Amino acid sequence: MNDPRLPFFILIPIGYLLGSIPFGLLVGKLKGIDVRLQGSRNIGATNVGRLLGRKFFFYVFFLDLLKSFLPMVVASFFVHRIALAERNREIYLLWLLVGLAAVLGHMFSLFLRFKGGKGVATSCGLMLGCVPFYTYPGLLGIIVFLIAFFATRFVSVASMTGAVALPVLYVLVGRVLHWPILGAQLPLLIIAILVALMIVWKHRLNIARLRAGTENRIPRRINT
Repeated sequence: MNDPRLPFFILIPIGYLLGSIPFGLLVGKLKGIDVRLQGSRNIGATNVGRLLGRKFFFYVFFLDLLKSFLPMVVASFFVHRIALAERNREIYLLWLLVGLAAVLGHMFSLFLRFKGGKGVATSCGLMLGCVPFYTYPGLLGIIVFLIAFFATRFVSVASMTGAVALPVLYVLVGRVLHWPILGAQLPLLIIAILVALMIVWKHRLNIARLRAGTENRIPRRINT
């Protein structure tokens, strides 16, 4: 009998390797700059957009999102081949570890001596690829992000607000749809909380700048 866990054991290291690809750095290099030496010195979409213009923000954000979204969609295919009644906590955990590996790869890239970005876009890919259990709360989390961003013009504040909102939104959606939040799907709640904590921790320098009043605010119009 085939082991249903085998595809996940293969996809987890693939997720980490994909997550480790520093698209922000590569895009910057193609334009003749090293984003690690300018702006906030971060390889993420926000710094790239600040240095190169709005369209490059979207290029890098989309590429970073795909790093976790694609392996999660593949993993979702294997999860949904397993009957709902036969899915246990281990299956859900392995499914999420595929996307979490990509997030960790982005934050601690194999190609950048285990340094990297803050994981916001890659976490979005994880959420949107975990169909449907993170997809619904993930979409609501994007709305929370946008509200926080347009209210403050701080990407860091919006990112942390959206991340912290996700576990709460997951619980609310799960209660409405009668998901076994504390049963077989407990790993989903735990990983949602863990990802939120990781994103907040990665923004610790932003928090310090916010407290000091030196955090960069995104203007209403930026170069294209």
